[in-house]
Amino acid sequence: MLDQVCPHDLGGIDASPESLIFMKATADRLLGDSYRFSVLAAGRHQMRLGTMGAVLGGNVRVGLEDSLTDGAGRGFAPDNAFQVARIHRILDEMGFAVARPDEARIMLDLKGGDRVAF
Repeated sequence: MLDQVCPHDLGGIDASPESLIFMKATADRLLGDSYRFSVLAAGRHQMRLGTMGAVLGGNVRVGLEDSLTDGAGRGFAPDNAFQVARIHRILDEMGFAVARPDEARIMLDLKGGDRVAF
């Protein structure tokens, strides 16, 4: 089971560290070890909460579909690759292992763009 936490969506829980910790603790209590924890956050909270999700043992998703900016007061991100490189650099500097695209596809049981009929 994959459980993705997305704070700060309209009508959703606020994008605070406390809310993320609460959602992770609730998932742990209800699901035990039978889920994969992943964090994405809309808007300016994307990098901060994504980093915190990794610290809590989860996976991180970033991209322009969730945030057009590079964080509060940092202006627009030019593309997805910029955001991916930034979170990769942050997590790498913190000593986390970052999955390569082929590893992420295996972890998430994805086919890959070369194996779909789009």
